[in-house]
Amino acid sequence: MTDLPEKLQQRHARKNAKRDEKKRLIAESAITVLKELGYANTSLRDIAEKCGLSLGMLHYYFEDRSDLIIYCASVYKQEFARNIIDALSKAQGRDQVIEAFAQALASSIIDERRSHSLWYDIRTQAMFDETFRAAAIEIENMLIAIVRTAFEKAGHTSFEEVEIHYALMDGVFRYLMQNQTGAAPKSHDELAATFKMLLERFL
Repeated sequence: MTDLPEKLQQRHARKNAKRDEKKRLIAESAITVLKELGYANTSLRDIAEKCGLSLGMLHYYFEDRSDLIIYCASVYKQEFARNIIDALSKAQGRDQVIEAFAQALASSIIDERRSHSLWYDIRTQAMFDETFRAAAIEIENMLIAIVRTAFEKAGHTSFEEVEIHYALMDGVFRYLMQNQTGAAPKSHDELAATFKMLLERFL
């Protein structure tokens, strides 16, 4: 009898783990659709049809379209953050940190431009729709923490202007990413060189 509460807790934990895994799988499929159609042009029905799911299944795991899109953005940006942190973890000293950070950012633009477009779409929407605001702030704080990690790895002990440096990097990142859709997209090496030039000014 005394083991019953623990067994129930374990069963509950397993159930939650399965639910979380299913939500993540749905989100990964939904991200593909959102990258193709964009936030404004994608409905739950679009996602359900392209992912081979029923609307009922989506509503079982997500309250509404906004809930699903917020979750998708969080999943993607968490993966982005892990990739950057992994790159920085192998760097030793300022020069290596700058090189690793620049290379990782350039690779992300080349490989994941559409996913980043979705994030900027949602972040802009957060200025007008309170539904997205808390999630946008949470994701942005995670991105600021990446810059703080880079400062620490580069040997800095003062972090008073990390948020400003993040804003500068974000502006350059968005500009370069947006221009990749133009007539003359930059190569990986060109993107990395631009990021290195920026990072060398304050890191």
